[in-house]
Amino acid sequence: MGITRLNHAVLFVRDIERSVAFYSEVLGFRRIDMTPEGFAGAAFLQAPASTNDHDLGLFEVGANAGPSGAGRTTVGLYHLAWEIDTLAEMKQLAASLADNGALVGSSDHGTTKSLYGKDPDGLEFEIAWIVPADRLDDAAREARKRIRPLDTHWPMRPCCSFRASVQTPVTAPSFLMRVSWVPRAPATSTALKAPPA
Repeated sequence: MGITRLNHAVLFVRDIERSVAFYSEVLGFRRIDMTPEGFAGAAFLQAPASTNDHDLGLFEVGANAGPSGAGRTTVGLYHLAWEIDTLAEMKQLAASLADNGALVGSSDHGTTKSLYGKDPDGLEFEIAWIVPADRLDDAAREARKRIRPLDTHWPMRPCCSFRASVQTPVTAPSFLMRVSWVPRAPATSTALKAPPA
């Protein structure tokens, strides 16, 4: 088989303009003019750094549509994960999601650092930063077996790190995140290490 990656996702939403505004203003997607003529209630968007034709399709089903029961009362998709290249982008997205009431959690998976959000229809998504291969060690790989709170110093460049401090439990709907830059001494190891307690 020759599958190489996921190219795009298509979501059913209640209000197309509300969803386009959310994905554009909060996550930085841009609307692509490719909706077929006479085809109302659809929009196609491209992620900021993407070279895909489109990354997200949105199809409007109307204001009376019920919430997704996937994972609670029906089978279905749990979430999509959007990959970012830098922790600086994660810092910006964490702030944007929090400012818009869309940040619902975060976690440290050892080899990835993740934010979790919900769009206006309650559809969940993940923003993931993948630890570069040259920074991985056995401890980071072993940490994939646990889900920890996102409360660690992440290597950005030799002199600095990004710290996210969880103010409430990561599963709480009212999750808040405080983001700040924390200077630190250059690491002597490529291992990812949590700050001292």
